[in-house]
Parts: sequence; structure tokens; C-alpha cells
Amino acid sequence: MKETNTKTMRDVFIEELTKRMELDESIFFVCADFGSPKLDKLRSSFNDRFINVGIAEQNLINVSTGLALEGFTVYAYAIAPFLTMRSYEQIRIDLSLQAQIKELNVNLVGVGAGLSYDVSGPTHHCLEDIVIMRVLPNMELFSPSDWILAKKFVDYSLKVKKPKYLRFDGKPLPSIYSDSENIKIENQFSELRKGDKLCLISTGFMTHKALGVCDKLKQENINIGVIDIFMLKPLNADLLFNALKNYQYLITIEEGFVNKGGLGSIVSEVLTNRNTQIRLKSMGFSDAYVFEIGSRDYLHKLNNLDEESIVSNIKKTINGMECLKK
Repeated sequence: MKETNTKTMRDVFIEELTKRMELDESIFFVCADFGSPKLDKLRSSFNDRFINVGIAEQNLINVSTGLALEGFTVYAYAIAPFLTMRSYEQIRIDLSLQAQIKELNVNLVGVGAGLSYDVSGPTHHCLEDIVIMRVLPNMELFSPSDWILAKKFVDYSLKVKKPKYLRFDGKPLPSIYSDSENIKIENQFSELRKGDKLCLISTGFMTHKALGVCDKLKQENINIGVIDIFMLKPLNADLLFNALKNYQYLITIEEGFVNKGGLGSIVSEVLTNRNTQIRLKSMGFSDAYVFEIGSRDYLHKLNNLDEESIVSNIKKTINGMECLKK
């Protein structure tokens, strides 16, 4: 049975990781002066394997890499835009480059993906992370839509000895998946709803919005598909295409700049060089930062990413398909 209570990805992930640290003395947790209710227990229980480097994300990567080079499994924890962009050179040189010749299990836990920190303004918004992190060789990219997936990722993060970026939403969210489901992170995506002609493709928080849109359209007897891509890199293009080929039209929705290398570009790459007539449209943020102050829903509405705008876009697309047949 699906759990419906809301939780934050980071607290569930840290709680699960704390259990692993009780059994595995090779795990270190390194923090850039960033708290969490569940982190207090981890810190008090394992103060010999918990390091706070202060507000110094670049040093966070350096210390974490040093520990990984000594054979430890490391979790580096910070606010997502500062973790990825302030320390990008260190991530590139210390992790991406070195991981090509050495085994490094460093897990970059970034909290605040997309517009999680909505009212904090563009300095705290994280609309670029998918683009800049997926371009790095030897880097894996995990983008869960709920806390169940975040919890399931703990085992994967321990098993796969590569640098990884975990982009967690900062707000409490309801579960989409069931804790009892046999979810395999290696599957990389899940087709949550099967549709007729059109499919919405999303990642992270936007999967909740995609499901809301799907439910609204169902009330009008319009059945659309919903695919949640939670592992953006690596991604099995053939496996994903097998799910996409059943649709005539695809729409990606993301909290990111569109056509810049994010989710829309990932799906476009899957379709490229395949003999397909599937049409693709991407919805997200235009080539401009969001300076308006307001809630996430308010900012989505300003940028045509609210449910009503997505529903309208889908209806226009379906009507356009019908016109082409005439």
C-alpha cells in the first residue's frame, strides 16, 4: 500500500544512511554547515565520522575526495546550487577526472533542486544543475520524485563506487511510490501512467505536477501517459525508447532552462538517430532568471508551468494531432 504522508527526501535518506553507518565503519558524512533534524542524530552517534567543513563547498569536495582516495565511502552534503556551482571546478578535477583512473565513491547530496527555495530568489534557485552535472564524465545523476526513491537509493549509493550527484527537493512531499515496491534504481525510470497518444515526461518535483495534470485530464476522458525519469545518468536509451515509441507526442516538463541540456535535451537525444515520427515539445523556464518573489506555485504560473497551463498545452497538442489527420 502506498504511503501518503509527506516527508523530506533528505531526512529519509539521512535516517536510512544512519542505519548503514551503524554496520559499516567505512562511511563518512561531510557537511558544509547545513543542518537537518535527522542529521543531529547522525552527528551525535558518529562524531568521529562526521565532519563539518563550514560554509566552504569547495573544501567540502576536497576533503571528501581525500577520504574517498583512502577507501572510504563519502556523502558530501550542502545546498544544491552552492554544492554544484560554487565548487564546480573541484567536482570536475577531484571527482570527474580522477574517477576515470581511480575508484571514488563520493555522493554529492544537494538539497534544494529546482525551485525548492522558492522565496529565496534566483541565488538559491537551482535551474542549471542537471545540465552542468550530466556533462561531466564518470558522474552519475539521481533525480528522485519522492522520499521512497531517496530511501531506496542508499543501497545503490553504497554499491556503485562512482561519483554521484543526488538532487533532492527541499520541501516535504507525499510519496508517489510504495515502500514495499521492488523498485530497482537500475531501471532508471518508471511509467507511472499509460496513455493513448501523448505522454508527459518529468523528473523530480515535476512528476507530482505531471500526475496532477494526468488526473485532471482523466476527468475529461483524456488519457495521457506519465513517465518519471529518476536516473538521468546513466540512462538506457533503448529501454526508454521502448516505452516512448508507443506515443505520438511527448512533452517534457522540468524546473530548469529548456533546450539547454536538461530533461528535454535528454529525451531529444533518445529520439535522435531512431526512425521515429514521435514529436517532442519541452516545457520549462525560458532563458532568464526568476526575480519575482513568491511561492513555487506562483512562480510556476508566471512561467506557464502550472497545471492549468500544462493542461492547455496538452489539449492544443491533441487537437493539433487530430487536425493533421483530417
